[in-house]
Amino acid sequence: MNQTTNSILMIRPVAFRMNEQTAVNNYYQKVLDELSAETVNAKAQEEFDVFVNKLRMVGVNVIVVEDTINPDTPDSIFPNNWISFHENGDVVMYPMFAENRRGERREDVFDILEEDGFVINEIMDYTSAEEDGFYLEGTGSIVLDRENGKAYCALSARADEELFIEFCEDFEYSPVIFEAFQTVNGERKLIYHTNVMMCIGDTFAVICAESIDDKKERKMVLDSLRGDEKEIILITESQVNNFAGNMLEVLGADDRRYLVMSTAAHKCLTKKQIAQLEEHVTILSSSLDTIEACGGGSARCMMAELFLPQI
Repeated sequence: MNQTTNSILMIRPVAFRMNEQTAVNNYYQKVLDELSAETVNAKAQEEFDVFVNKLRMVGVNVIVVEDTINPDTPDSIFPNNWISFHENGDVVMYPMFAENRRGERREDVFDILEEDGFVINEIMDYTSAEEDGFYLEGTGSIVLDRENGKAYCALSARADEELFIEFCEDFEYSPVIFEAFQTVNGERKLIYHTNVMMCIGDTFAVICAESIDDKKERKMVLDSLRGDEKEIILITESQVNNFAGNMLEVLGADDRRYLVMSTAAHKCLTKKQIAQLEEHVTILSSSLDTIEACGGGSARCMMAELFLPQI
């Protein structure tokens, strides 16, 4: 299986704002009191449009779907949490922690993709787990090493262990399970999504190993990555706070590899880290300051990778 793709789905927001329902365990979100709701959304749209344009300029196939005013979905800009698309034509729909995020799941997205020539064979729907209070938020909760058949998951309120194991069994991935923490007001709290603290590329992995407090778990995760011959690029917790873990490798024109991240993430990397990454990829960054502040997510969360077969 391929680790990277040239095609991604992105959802353009119409009513983006800080989501009060996700802020309970996403400690990266901030209230921008000085900005009106209209200004926040306008800034987010502007950041989104510039970002999409940069991706298209290097040959990434970006399919943009406009969000709808109803239902109220302030986090619709982060589709990778509710859906994933796989090489065998399977589409997976995931159970979401915040009630107002569940309206992000839209069947018309499937029609749009099929009109674009993508083949959908089967829809795997785990969303009934919401009724029992169990959640697994897509490739936010799960970081896939497709090529090596491994799935990494930092457990949290949004990543249930049994549900994750069920996903791994259904899709024949070996589960790598651990807990990752961040310091919030002097306390160690679980990081809400795995893809905030690690990113797996074709030949490298970016990871905040220091966020895995249990030394045995940390060793297990690093050994797993090393065993697959990934060059490990370590980042710090303060870099995670600048979304340096929230990156995605994509293919541009002529199969050139790009590592996509925000300007904030790019700026906080050291010269050594940038040099390490540039051995593998070309860095592509775009300013996502408003989206990061209000949404508590960054570049990787905005892109749902399309691995579906094409006609």
